Amino acid sequence: MPDLTGKTAVVTGGARGIGRAYAERLATDGAKVAIIDLGDASETVAAIEAAGGTALAVRADISSPDEVARAAAEVEGAYGAVQILINNAGIHPDPPVPFLEMTFEQWRRMQSINIDSMFLVTRAFAPKMAETGWGRIVNLSSASVWVAVPNGSHYGASKAAVVGLTRGLATELGDFGITVNAIAPSMVRTDGLLNFATEDQFDGVALTQSVKKKMLPEHLVGAMAFLVSEEAELMTAQVLHVDGGSVRVG
Repeated sequence: MPDLTGKTAVVTGGARGIGRAYAERLATDGAKVAIIDLGDASETVAAIEAAGGTALAVRADISSPDEVARAAAEVEGAYGAVQILINNAGIHPDPPVPFLEMTFEQWRRMQSINIDSMFLVTRAFAPKMAETGWGRIVNLSSASVWVAVPNGSHYGASKAAVVGLTRGLATELGDFGITVNAIAPSMVRTDGLLNFATEDQFDGVALTQSVKKKMLPEHLVGAMAFLVSEEAELMTAQVLHVDGGSVRVG
């Protein structure tokens, strides 16, 4: 188990689902965890504190430059410099929409929340990582980049952009001791996805995988924990397909 004692981690979208699983694991490994979410992350913070960890919830719209600047100042005011950044927050196409019916507003909202926010949050925290010479950034992409699904071209495009941003950041930030990687899961059974996906759909996706098991948030935490550890110091610009074998070629 990695020892993150003395390090501060930021998790966007940590109020529930995958982000909550990430936040709880980081705290278990010893990090102080700041959760930036538009929603109420008090339950996640309470769970971390009940287990003996340290956590802070900051409400912010991470697609807003002003909100991100305010959130970053609050986190750094409480915990100091951030060494670990998990860019997890994002939205799914809810409801799915065919491209020929898609509005520019729907397109822009998806890009704003799924990729613009990663630029803003990373831009806020990476400079101090560079100053100290150590940092770990993990971004959330999706298997949908490689296994295109209908009625979600705006979503697939946003998650493909995450891969491009990950590789670009890894190239530029490596000299500062910062690694940047992405995790690309298949369809993960979270409360958010259950708002518009059925159990039959989760079962159907699982049947396309080599390991025919529905994905849960806890299936992703091991990969994240490795990527932020000292053991992963030479792993950067990579996309880990944690998807039960949904994607079988890179």
